[in-house]
Amino acid sequence: MNDLIQRLSVENQSVLVGGPDPSLDELQKRATEIGYVFIKFPDTTGGTDLGVRVDKAATDLRNADFTTGRGSAHIEGTLTLDYVQVRCVADIDLASLSGTGHLKPEGAQAA
Repeated sequence: MNDLIQRLSVENQSVLVGGPDPSLDELQKRATEIGYVFIKFPDTTGGTDLGVRVDKAATDLRNADFTTGRGSAHIEGTLTLDYVQVRCVADIDLASLSGTGHLKPEGAQAA
């Protein structure tokens, strides 16, 4: 496993809502309708903005009030980073569009 994936696999990394339009409305639309969100790990050189396919069964939006911008969203999904299948786990505070998260290698790389 490469260095970037190892570093991002440490729990409680700082994360932000990423992508071209990091807003509350965009996060809601992507998490509930499109099924593809951007999560940014800002503490890497230049920041690492990842496109994550939302796992609707593992994502929990029950504590997220997108209308008032209060609460938090637990988002999980998968992606391939440097040829390694990983799961992204992030808890996002809606008021600040920031939170904590980490990656989990899946499959043969997880061993």
